[in-house]
Amino acid sequence: MSTSSRRRRSPLELSSSRSSSSSSSSHASWTSTTTSPSSRLRPPPPPSSSPPSPSRTTTVSTSHVFLFLVALRLINALSLRTFFQPDEFFQSLEPAWQTANGDTICDLPSILCYLLQFILSPTLPRALFISPPHSAVLSAIGDLYTWKLARYVYGRRSHEAWAALALTVLSPWQWFCSTRTLSNCLETTITIVALNLWPWEWSSESTSTVQPRRNTRSTTRDMGVNSTGDGALVVRLRKCLTLAALACILRPTNVLIWMGLAGVAWLRSARRERTILCREVLLCGVSVLAGSIVLDRLYYGVWTFPPLRFLYFNIAQSLAVYYGRNDWHYYATQGYPLLLTTALPFTLVGLYRTLTQSRSTTANARHAPVQTQLAAICLFMPLVLSLISHKEVRFIYPLLPTLHVLTAPPLVDFFLPAVTHSNRAYMPRRLSLVFLLLVNITVAIYTSVYHASGTINVLSYLRNQQQAHNPVGKSAYSPGASQRITAGFLMPCHSTPWRSHLVDPNIHAWALSCEPPVDLNESQKAVYVDEADQFYNDPSQFLRENMAGGLRHLPRTPSYLVSSKPRETSAQAYQQATPHEWPDYLIFFAQMEPTLHSLLRSSPYGECWRTWNTAWHDDSRRRGDIIVWCLDPKEQAAWRSATRKRSLEHRDPEILPLVPMDILSVRAIGILNLVLALGTSETDLVRNPVTGLEEVLMDLTVMDVAEIFQEENQSR
Repeated sequence: MSTSSRRRRSPLELSSSRSSSSSSSSHASWTSTTTSPSSRLRPPPPPSSSPPSPSRTTTVSTSHVFLFLVALRLINALSLRTFFQPDEFFQSLEPAWQTANGDTICDLPSILCYLLQFILSPTLPRALFISPPHSAVLSAIGDLYTWKLARYVYGRRSHEAWAALALTVLSPWQWFCSTRTLSNCLETTITIVALNLWPWEWSSESTSTVQPRRNTRSTTRDMGVNSTGDGALVVRLRKCLTLAALACILRPTNVLIWMGLAGVAWLRSARRERTILCREVLLCGVSVLAGSIVLDRLYYGVWTFPPLRFLYFNIAQSLAVYYGRNDWHYYATQGYPLLLTTALPFTLVGLYRTLTQSRSTTANARHAPVQTQLAAICLFMPLVLSLISHKEVRFIYPLLPTLHVLTAPPLVDFFLPAVTHSNRAYMPRRLSLVFLLLVNITVAIYTSVYHASGTINVLSYLRNQQQAHNPVGKSAYSPGASQRITAGFLMPCHSTPWRSHLVDPNIHAWALSCEPPVDLNESQKAVYVDEADQFYNDPSQFLRENMAGGLRHLPRTPSYLVSSKPRETSAQAYQQATPHEWPDYLIFFAQMEPTLHSLLRSSPYGECWRTWNTAWHDDSRRRGDIIVWCLDPKEQAAWRSATRKRSLEHRDPEILPLVPMDILSVRAIGILNLVLALGTSETDLVRNPVTGLEEVLMDLTVMDVAEIFQEENQSR
């Protein structure tokens, strides 16, 4: 019997065809799809063109939407000025910098190392311009396929699809995180694209209940993959599984998503579909795995498998807890709120509706099973990850597009009447919508431009200082061609982007380390304390024991002003040298300023720069401004002068211009009285009258000026 789609239909099928013609065209299209035996290997047809209804919107070109998203994410990527996670740099930009400078150590899968080496290499002049556009395009693809998945679930012209797109575009977390160089961002994009390619009709409960499974020869023949539709679905499945395997290579925890979906598809599909699924899983999984192993061998020179090392490090040795231990309910009480912010209430309603809704109506027959599976993986993945002590919100980031899809219906139900009707009864909802939009925009701007921006700015300051200390005409980015400067970071480990942002190899720097206790037994792990913790536990003892010369013998002159040429060392050797050398620039958080003032009060170090970093921080060691002390007295004087000037500009701007200049140039006895009253040394004023007078004027308050003004008038 021929397997052609034009086979002779049975009387039962003809009768079904006649009865279905009396229903709506979209309902007939879906019904015919679900009743055909071979249709379960084919994607459901798109809804037919019906007149616009209140639940439909006009059609917009997909290419136009994608161009808009790319433009938006480009602005997003180029405006990012803050520090989020060390892995943003130490698992992407930092390995690229090391590889470009001859260090082949990269703890990532080689496919990602090769990509980073090509795209992000600092030796390329275009490197600073390539990374943001690539990240922006990847993020835009994720946004686009979030919208596409919502269109598949709710209909091509549904308000819910546009609501899902609005959620991802206006999400503070997406604006803050999606364009960063984190492997989780790439994982999220790959996952949502793969979800669009997944054969949802195989695990559709409504499909399996319409027609019983038949394992007869005729059914198997009808469900063969020789037809055009079946072949297209298998190609789509292969693309899906290839992307899923790639996501699992990047982040092994991504396998939790596909275990859940594959398990449901296995339970609800027929034998032929199970055979195809198993075959394609093996084919795609083994192909991607083999390719990854070969690339790892070519890159490292030895046979290795980074995902296995990932599991060994985090599970077998339980070293992930070394970087933090969280409560079991972290993902429910902190993870989801951080991901969803103002959309969280609507997400909770969406999850509840999805898991409790009835599947008996025709309207729910199409998208209810898909929604249920999406909701299930949104609960299953955090539940499993909660069993691990170390938790981070970015570990469940791949679920965010799915959560946006599930959040769309409650959002539309609540706000659509307020937007489409001018009834005053909906005014509170309209005001709520405006309020939520303002909150999202404010949070997005604050977290991406201001919060934790100092750790980026301080490295720009060091680059500028390196250029300022070198004569014009020398190459700045070749070792030995220019005068080097040194810097030391008394901060918790991985507080800055490090070499990928310092860039210049003539900036030699060291930072406190926090190497994990690899290959130590349990008793050794129990007493192990890394370098950063040693410093914060006892700063005085650490500086005495781990700094060259301790606290007694500190340099008096910065290295770039020393006449003798310093010994030639690489930036990496300087970083790893112990004990650490006292640097030209000492960088630390404001939280440590009182302690260092006490320990280094007799040293030549003085403040020469400071920048705002955070208004608050969950780590008390990272709170406050970032402060730079230096050895160069000229830089210290220049910074004091700039600080005084800013202070005078902002101090009593409405009163000082009204005071005549001759009053500010008071009699010598008046200045002397002010000097003594304000605690300024008379000797210092005599030695340096200009600086002493500046200090007096800087400390003048409104009351001081008023008293001078009154005394001068009385004397006249």
